[in-house]
Amino acid sequence: MRRMSIARREALTTLWLAGPATLAMVLFIFLPVAIVALLSFTDYQFGATTLNWTGLENYQRLLGSTLGQRAITNTLLYVAIVIPASVALGLLVALGLHRMTGWAPGLAHALRAVYFLPVAATLVAMSVAWQMVLHPSLGLVNHVLAALGGEPRNWLSDRGLVLYTLAVIGIWQTVGYNMVLFLAGLVAIPPELYDAAEVDGAGGGWSRFWTVTWPMLGPTTLFVLVVTATNAFRVFETVATLTRGGPAFASDTLVYALYREGFVYFKAGYASAITMVFFAFLLILTFAQIRIVEKKVHYR
Repeated sequence: MRRMSIARREALTTLWLAGPATLAMVLFIFLPVAIVALLSFTDYQFGATTLNWTGLENYQRLLGSTLGQRAITNTLLYVAIVIPASVALGLLVALGLHRMTGWAPGLAHALRAVYFLPVAATLVAMSVAWQMVLHPSLGLVNHVLAALGGEPRNWLSDRGLVLYTLAVIGIWQTVGYNMVLFLAGLVAIPPELYDAAEVDGAGGGWSRFWTVTWPMLGPTTLFVLVVTATNAFRVFETVATLTRGGPAFASDTLVYALYREGFVYFKAGYASAITMVFFAFLLILTFAQIRIVEKKVHYR
């Protein structure tokens, strides 16, 4: 009886501690995902009182239509540009500021604030600022190009340039956050490891980086990759503010297509299918990053 009493008490304690969080996850995460998954197999529209089961028709429409394929291709291309560039630049800036802290701490702190400003600022407001900077006739970028002998471009109206322009803005907006994470990882590296590496003959900058810094930044790099991938896949504000998916759907992405189909045309079933495809891509990319990168991570 005493054993049963202790086991029951432990079960009640576990339920009391984990129950509220578990209930919140079921109500606000798993249940909505299940509802969206079910709606993706229907033709439901917002405001309608009935719906019909359509099976895989929404998915076939998304994957088989030109607009659906373009949204998927644009999203994958955007992600392929933003993830490596923002992670590499974030690491590079963090290394420079970390080294600068030793001989110019005031300047290092000021530069940290400058790099982090795009993260702290409202992205919609920053998008408006970028719209002015990239204006075909009044923008600073084209004025600089003209001064250097180049040809002004329509950065947000050229079908061949618009997606790359949005990717540059995405990199600019992400580098500061990645920099802060890498700085935290650099500070946590024990200085004794660098002393030991120097004793073993790794006294140069590159040798110290490859033998100590990079391996010890493994957990931080994994976290940065997952967060950056998540943010890149759900790009929406810059597209909605600057291009609205244009010109001619050249900058259309999955999240913006989801918004357009669900909240402009009220096609909840089709928007739910886009959501599930978006979720599948994000899940696959995150799982692949964890499987590939975690093998090289040294947890301390």
